[in-house]
Amino acid sequence: MRDAMLKPNTRQRDGALDALKWLALLSMVLDHLRYVGLNLDGLYVPGRLAFPWFCLAMAVNLTRVGDKTDPQAGQWRYLGWLLLFSGLSEIPYRLFIPDPDTLNVLPTLALGLLVARGWQRRDGLAIGLGLLALLLALVFSQHLMFGAFGVLLPLALVLVIRRPWYYSLLPGVLCLAANQWQTLFPAVRLGNQVATYGIAACLLAPLLGVLLLRVLRGCTVPAMRRWAYGLYPLHFLFLLALRASL
Repeated sequence: MRDAMLKPNTRQRDGALDALKWLALLSMVLDHLRYVGLNLDGLYVPGRLAFPWFCLAMAVNLTRVGDKTDPQAGQWRYLGWLLLFSGLSEIPYRLFIPDPDTLNVLPTLALGLLVARGWQRRDGLAIGLGLLALLLALVFSQHLMFGAFGVLLPLALVLVIRRPWYYSLLPGVLCLAANQWQTLFPAVRLGNQVATYGIAACLLAPLLGVLLLRVLRGCTVPAMRRWAYGLYPLHFLFLLALRASL
């Protein structure tokens, strides 16, 4: 049976999906508050929810686009906004994050979009772009936030989103692999509780996102439209000003 949250509705915004995006944004801001100069290491845990929830929102949109008569509708516009703000966000990101060793998160999402669409569409152009995106993710994994595993996460969510809720536990393994598991597990062995809860958050994030979409179905929240892309670079500048004031 097709889940109601995946049925395309061109007349009305999906409040649950908008709520998920707002919560993902809040999780991201909480995560980045760790860099303002205060002792807020515990915010690492809710911060693990942001990326998988943005990927889940992408997966829901991709699945709905696949249900429409014109499956190409909005595809290039979606990619274009990601690429545009990937460039606009890089300088604020590097100003705020100390000694970053990866690009900001938007290139990862852009590559993830191409990989997922390549699997969905199965036509020459989509497959070609998807394979190219996957190749770039593998070659430049160390320069991408969340690496090649992060690029694969939107596809993993597309594959399980129509299945029973417990299938959403599977992308949790990919989510953990996309995070710094090489340092998390040694930290757990040393008794670090933040690392322990961080692993749990990674494993459960996709499932929690799917459950939120079901629980919040029919809710009313402010719509997160295209202007919200600008919140990504702006939040870095705001936190940079906050750090300077402290």
